[in-house]
Amino acid sequence: MTTFTNLLKAMVIAAPLAFSLTACDAGDGEAEQIGEEVDRALNDAGNRLEDACESVKEGVNARDQDC
Repeated sequence: MTTFTNLLKAMVIAAPLAFSLTACDAGDGEAEQIGEEVDRALNDAGNRLEDACESVKEGVNARDQDC
């Protein structure tokens, strides 16, 4: 029974904290914009790397063309 009580206490404490964090959206600040630019840059770099890998595999007639 004490395990259930401890779990209930933890939920009562954690629930308001979780809801307050999810409800807080101050819009796109400078850090948010920089993070999105970094994400885009990394995604673009990964796509270019995958394209290069596929080109190499095509050049050597590899059986598996996916990278």
